[in-house]
Formats: sequence, C-alpha cells, structure tokens
Amino acid sequence: MKKLKLHHLIFMAMILGAVFGFLTNVDGRLFGIPVLGLYTLLGDIFLNALKMVVIPLIMLAVVNGMISVGNDDHIGRLGFKTTSFYLVSCTVAVFIGLAAANIFMPGIINGVPAKEMLGLAASTTDVLQRVEGRSIGDFGQILLQFFPANLVQAAGDNQLLGLIVFALLCGFFLNKTNGKAAETLKDVVNASYDVIMKITMLIISFAPIGVFGLIAAIVTRTGFDAMQPLAWFFLTVVVALFVHAFVVSTLAVKILTRRSPVRLLQAMFPALLTAFSSASSAATLPINMECAHNRAGISKRVTSFMMPLGATVNMNGTALYECVAVIFIAQAYGMHLSLTTQFFIVIAAVLTSIGVAAVPAASLVAITLILTMVGLPAEAIGLILVTDRILDMFRTSVNMWGDAIGATLVAHSEGEKSILSLPVEEMEEKQLKLQAQEMQRS
Repeated sequence: MKKLKLHHLIFMAMILGAVFGFLTNVDGRLFGIPVLGLYTLLGDIFLNALKMVVIPLIMLAVVNGMISVGNDDHIGRLGFKTTSFYLVSCTVAVFIGLAAANIFMPGIINGVPAKEMLGLAASTTDVLQRVEGRSIGDFGQILLQFFPANLVQAAGDNQLLGLIVFALLCGFFLNKTNGKAAETLKDVVNASYDVIMKITMLIISFAPIGVFGLIAAIVTRTGFDAMQPLAWFFLTVVVALFVHAFVVSTLAVKILTRRSPVRLLQAMFPALLTAFSSASSAATLPINMECAHNRAGISKRVTSFMMPLGATVNMNGTALYECVAVIFIAQAYGMHLSLTTQFFIVIAAVLTSIGVAAVPAASLVAITLILTMVGLPAEAIGLILVTDRILDMFRTSVNMWGDAIGATLVAHSEGEKSILSLPVEEMEEKQLKLQAQEMQRS
C-alpha cells in the first residue's frame, strides 16, 4: 500500500479535527478529563517542539548555506547579480504582502478583531503586554538587534536577527579559513545540520496530530465561524501574490530588458503548471530549467547557476505569505503594530524564508519563528494550515516564476541577445537544433 504524503495526512487531520471539534461540547469530558484540554495539549506539544528546534535549525542552516556557497572569491559577477536580485525581489514581495495585509485587513471582520471568530484562547491583554515587552522601538533599536551584546540572552528572548547575523559571519569567515582544523569544523557543521534536520523532520512528521489538536480545539470553541476571516486571509494572500508576480515582476522584465513578459509567460507556462499542480520546487526545477533554456532562450550558464540556487533560497511567495500570516494574527488580536515592528517583520520574513527553505513545511517553521520574535501566540497556526495546501500551490508557482524573472534579468545584464527574441515554438526548435549539433560534434 502506497504511503500517504505528509500534506495528505495533514489535510485528513484538519477534517478529523473539525469533525471532532464540532461534535465536542466545550465542557465535555472523557473519563473525567476535559476533552478541550486534551485537544489543546496535543496542539501545544507540537508547537513547543517546533519552537525547541527553531534556534539551532536557523543558525546551522545559515552557516551550512554559507559553507555550501564556497569561498566568495569564486562566486564572481554572476553570483553577485544573482544574490542581489534574490534579496531585492524577496524584500519587494514582503512589502507587497505587508501592504495587502494593511489594506484588506483580513484579521478585522465588520470592524471587529476576529479573535473570537477564530477561537484564539490567549487574552488580548496578555498578548498586548507580551508584544509591548518585545517592543522593537525605533529604527536604531532594530539595528541594535542585529548586534546583541549577549548571544545566549538573545536566544532566550527569541531575538534571532542577531543570531542570524552571527551565523552569517561564522559561515563567511569559515569559508575564508584554510587548513585541516577549518575543514574539520565544516564537517562538524554539516553533521550538526543533518542531525537537527532529522530532528525537525521527526517533529514535522507529527504535524497531523498537532494540527488535529489545534483545529479540534478551535472548532470546539467557535464552531465554523472562523471560515469568514480565513477566506479573507486566503484572498489577501492570493491578491498579493498576483500583484507581485504579474504586475511588479512583469513590469521589471518589460522596463529592464525591453522584452515581452507575455512571451516569457508563454515560455515558462509548462513549468508554472507543474509548480501549481505539484506544489514542489524540487520537482519543478528540471522543467523550469528546460523551459528557461529551450523556450525562453536563456543560456545554460545562467540557468544552471541561478535556478538550482533559486529553488533553494528564492522564496518570494513564501516570504510574502509569512508576512501576511503574522499581520493577520496580530489584527485578529486587535494589535496595531507600529511601522517599526512591521519593518522588523519584513526583515524577519526575508531572512527566515531563506534560512528554513530546505525544511519540510518550511512556512510553518518560519511563521512560528516570526510570531515568537514579535511576541504573538503561535496557536493560530493551526487555522492558517486550513488554507496552506492550496496557497502552497500559488506560492510555489510564484517562487518558480521569480526564478525565471531573475534568470531573464541577469541574462540580459550579461549581454545575452537571444532571450525571448523569437516566438516560443521557433525558439524551442532553434535550441533543439543547436543541442543536436553539439551532440554530433561531441
């Protein structure tokens, strides 16, 4: 019998959680034990386990990522352009998500915070005190968080920006250090990262149980009133993804390359369709590279360098989604986050989307991380997962489209003249002929 995939199990757990929650009375007991308390316990254990691995995971992921890139002297011009595009593109995506969340305000229904509709247990007063206790302050305070005086205290306070900066510096200078000791340390980092990944994957494998508890507890408290704010959240994310992918990104292609973004869309359509149906960047990568080279006319030099890297770190759609999710939860609690705090969320979303990109259910880990950093309860994550599978299809498509946009812009900046120079069918025929000639010569 074929083993069910994790997202299928999570979906089944959500349905079962909703059914059990609907059938459970708030004061219901099983052998004298409050059933609602059991549901809550299952969800809390899962969330606490996630929080347990967040700090070592994010630090080891960043250091390991820096090591895998190699010495910066070997990255060259192409690497600099690629990295610059991914950072700028991801930041723009998060700002679009931030704007959409503030315009549509999915956490506010009929002028009232959706806390009661969502069945969030933590009191607004407690949440407000917690958020104020984590007050980001002004822009200077944000800069100070990049350089904490005490790393252990920063970890205990969940101020992870400084830890990420420290990890980046460790990875950078580890690459600059030669000798047997440095190589041994790199091996230790790689092994440690493998260990923490296995622990994380073990925890993620219990996600269906945790999600069951989270959903069952919420439905027990509220029934199905949560559907309205969740629908607004879903629409907000989809609109923001559409604006980023098909307004901002396509304008960048048109303005910077003077090429037709419609032709690029036609060229990449098979890859986008695969990304949407599979919701897997890894599964879509070969098709994305083939479409970019054979149908869009981008050189193998650019596609073979940018697209594997992009499938790992260029998570525009994911970062946008994380930002909207955090603002949505804050709005549901009636929190009016300052501009400085929202800017802090932008930075955190960009960094975490890269840092946990290789982790299964990466958005779940990243949202938990950002909520903890800001001081918001993580209990609403179970609700967000209701829409996660469908939104994952949209996010993956936007991530893959972003890789194609980046490859097009970088190829143009490298002086490539063939990109999008012919209709898709003619370009594909031309590229296949060139490949056949190369095979004959070899």
